[in-house]
Amino acid sequence: MDSLYIEKAILGGYDWGGRAACIVAALWPERVIGLLSAGTGYNIQDIAGAANPGKPDQEARHWYQYYFHTERGRKGLDEKRAEIARFLWKTWSPSWHFSDETFERSAASFNNPDFVDVVIHSYRHRYGVIGGDPAYAEIEARLARQPDIAVPSIVVLGADDGVDPPSQKDEDTQKFAGFYDRRVLPGVGHNVPQEAPTSFADAIRKLSEGN
Repeated sequence: MDSLYIEKAILGGYDWGGRAACIVAALWPERVIGLLSAGTGYNIQDIAGAANPGKPDQEARHWYQYYFHTERGRKGLDEKRAEIARFLWKTWSPSWHFSDETFERSAASFNNPDFVDVVIHSYRHRYGVIGGDPAYAEIEARLARQPDIAVPSIVVLGADDGVDPPSQKDEDTQKFAGFYDRRVLPGVGHNVPQEAPTSFADAIRKLSEGN
């Protein structure tokens, strides 16, 4: 935003992008008109609590994250990055019948020389397996307090999400201190922006209209 001379904006993101949007909305609310978080609601990682085991079915859905904690996982991702990604797409979004062309457009980014290192570091860092960049220690300390998000926020989730299925009870509502709307889309999996682009855009429009 600074590089583009944008003072305030609506931030919208999915999964990792949603996490970045949530972090900016929580720590620098004066720069954020509204927040759209898709795929996951309150998406600021609780690294201190990450060592606590979840329910067995959720642990199974996160198998790839634990796999990436190992050197076998790093080697597997390096050698079979497209195969792993395609498998994850299918399991995360079981009702999305994406074409080969759609997948290949994203798969081109897997050839980035930093791809494996970034993925492995992310999944190890979020569980406290490795440390973060000391340059961001002060920001990490603020995020460790799991700050509330006060800007107007819309969360859009897929009912068919195969990795983080939305719970019937909204467990995130207490983390949003301002206007908050949670939308669960039937027939949509984890990748909300690609599977339901109109719904994603509608949420942006709603935020642009104010409350």
